[in-house]
Amino acid sequence: MKPSKKLLDLSCRRIIGVDPGLASSGWGVIDCDRQRLIYIAHGCIKTAPEQSRPERLFSIYRTFCAVLDDYGPGESAIETLYFARNVSSALAVAEARGVLSMALAERGLPVREFTPLAIKQAVVGGGRADKGQIQEMVRILLGLTTIPTPDHAADALGAAVCCAHSALLD
Repeated sequence: MKPSKKLLDLSCRRIIGVDPGLASSGWGVIDCDRQRLIYIAHGCIKTAPEQSRPERLFSIYRTFCAVLDDYGPGESAIETLYFARNVSSALAVAEARGVLSMALAERGLPVREFTPLAIKQAVVGGGRADKGQIQEMVRILLGLTTIPTPDHAADALGAAVCCAHSALLD
């Protein structure tokens, strides 16, 4: 599906959500017009394991900058780093998160950080939701006909929804 890049209303907020990763970084763009959420686009930046880590990070940065230029968000939401058991993969995710954050800061975008738990609560209403539940609720909240894939992009859309909902409470 080819998304619209045009703002529907000049008064609405355009938010980009980001789910960082070295192999796959998800992004999702929504507009928030008061309490109405409007889907704009989503995607995933994939890198090849054969590339060196610096090449992969530069590819993420360059591609993400192009996404920011294409969609022109005014604010952003990024998922905080979640440490599981594999510390070496957490370091790679942290590096990817760093280059993504740098691209956002370079454009002067406000960055709101949300834990995976906060995103699940904002999207599904509970912190124990699985990937499928998150994808389905993102689909419903944004009025999509199909579940957004891949799951990293759905998580990024979830971060954007969380940002929109939390700003309504501020």
